[in-house]
Amino acid sequence: MADDTTDTKSSNQMWGGRFASGPDAIMEEINASIGFDKKLFAQDIRGSIAHATMLAHQGIISADDKDKIVHGLNTILSEIESGNFEFSRQLEDIHMNVEARLATLIGPAAGRLHTARSRNDQVALDFRLWVKEELQKTEQMLTGLIAAFLDRAEEHAESVMPGFTHLQAAQPVTFGHHCMAYVEMFGRDRSRVRHAIEHLDESPIGAAALAGTGYPIDRHMTAKALGFREPTRNSIDTVSDRDFAIEFLSIAAIAGMHLSRLAEEIVIWSTPQFGFVRLSDAFSTGSSIMPQKKNPDAAELVRAKTGRINGSLVALLTIMKGLPLAYSKDMQEDKEQVFDAAESLELAIAAMTGMVRDMTVNTARMKAAAGSGYSTATDLADWLVREAGLPFRDAHHVTGRAVALAESKGCDLAELPLSDLQAIHPDITDKVYNVLTVEASVASRKSFGGTAPSEVRRQVAFWRARN
Repeated sequence: MADDTTDTKSSNQMWGGRFASGPDAIMEEINASIGFDKKLFAQDIRGSIAHATMLAHQGIISADDKDKIVHGLNTILSEIESGNFEFSRQLEDIHMNVEARLATLIGPAAGRLHTARSRNDQVALDFRLWVKEELQKTEQMLTGLIAAFLDRAEEHAESVMPGFTHLQAAQPVTFGHHCMAYVEMFGRDRSRVRHAIEHLDESPIGAAALAGTGYPIDRHMTAKALGFREPTRNSIDTVSDRDFAIEFLSIAAIAGMHLSRLAEEIVIWSTPQFGFVRLSDAFSTGSSIMPQKKNPDAAELVRAKTGRINGSLVALLTIMKGLPLAYSKDMQEDKEQVFDAAESLELAIAAMTGMVRDMTVNTARMKAAAGSGYSTATDLADWLVREAGLPFRDAHHVTGRAVALAESKGCDLAELPLSDLQAIHPDITDKVYNVLTVEASVASRKSFGGTAPSEVRRQVAFWRARN
């Protein structure tokens, strides 16, 4: 998408009189963007219709020319949507392709459409509209993913599983509580999406090349027609800004990271060594040589997509970091990064939503694993503080001795005889066994945001009300 300092007299190259001939094959190859920016056709036509309508309202073009332009643009839209439009690389970009076809359809009136605008503010508008629509789609998809987790959390509010730190069994939690952790994560992603929509909700059209225009345009009218809150307030910043695209990629990268963490857990949980969940054939593949294998390929591919999204973010940050104000042709490289990241994010969210709803949870296996690794040791220490009056550091030491003894005997803490526990500390009574089961452990953790089933259900209700 070139800086718009040229006219549109040529029907092929659209180059101005300063150039005696068009670009050679190499220049054409590096300059053309129609291969990817044709994705913006609907936004480009929508923006042009709003611009032409405003020009007529302000008396800058005639109502007759406006009607011809709008009819021609709607015809082009139908042609593109039906696959009957022929895009030309020689016409560089989506703007010139549409304008050239418009001239063929309606004649000289087409030349009036570009009054009081530039390809610089035109592409800023098209791209901003596309990103806004993509953010709205992302918001809806994240809402669906959150809903899937809420269903699983409610279903498994009491299903005990091991909670991990360092991928070592730490304390018992419930699977419902674990699911709600992802609700919080994807809830933050959705909040970032909503803030990004608010940030970009300004219309660029009317900023022209970089200095605004001398025509008596009404930018508030076009902003309203295009669904923006208001027009942008500085013409130089307007045509040089790609913060909205970078913010989209940043959101996509963070959400992708969350999806990747979830994918990694599903990969781990679905191994025979864990056996916590099982994915159906819809989200798994087999091995060409090992018939017993069932591979969580969908989760692995979600994990990999994150790398592509991260790369797009770094690429656009690098493109923009050294550009002086206002427009530079480097900015043509922004769209492919965003388009690719958006496609990857959409696919990853859809796949993960499907996996969350699809997976079978092995609650028996989870419960058995929850008691391993002396996961109720902290409960013993807390009991010593509450019931025996020990300072926590002393209770920690006593508990450590109990764990060492159980380890030497090859048994769990709950299987140690009372005499063994009293030999470590005489104030331990048989009531200690009430806290050494995994069910008692999770039930006791009723602090706000804790893993107790009652608290999980409270948080599910909170999120259902706001989802």
